[in-house]
Amino acid sequence: MLSQRSFLRIVLLISALALWCITPVLAQEHPAEHPKEHPQEMAPDVVKVAPNQCKVLLENDRVRVVEIWIKPGEKLAMHSHPAAVTYFLTAVKAKTTSPDGKTTETEAKAGEARWSEALSHAQENLGKAEVRALVIEMKEPQKK
Repeated sequence: MLSQRSFLRIVLLISALALWCITPVLAQEHPAEHPKEHPQEMAPDVVKVAPNQCKVLLENDRVRVVEIWIKPGEKLAMHSHPAAVTYFLTAVKAKTTSPDGKTTETEAKAGEARWSEALSHAQENLGKAEVRALVIEMKEPQKK
């Protein structure tokens, strides 16, 4: 019998594989929804900014899967992600700060998934429990 964690990892890997397969199709059908990044405008990569709060679970030329955890009251420094799907393993109550200093509070339920375009932000766990999430970052589709 699989543990809950093993089951979630299997679901994640299947989801990442599905996204890897359909990314080129989505990029061709909706090019305006996949803007090119401007590296000079993006904050540093989350794995470089917070190596003690994240771990790369899978990376290839099409996708990168990063597990992130933030203890209550902890912050993730300003960092960036390319377009990505975030899957929340736990409930989340967080403060998100954009590079211009604007803040918003975010809440999500465990098991919820959200899409976001490329962005830079800092985050603070406002909840009483550890936040755990999987960020499935998209990479540019392969050139034909």
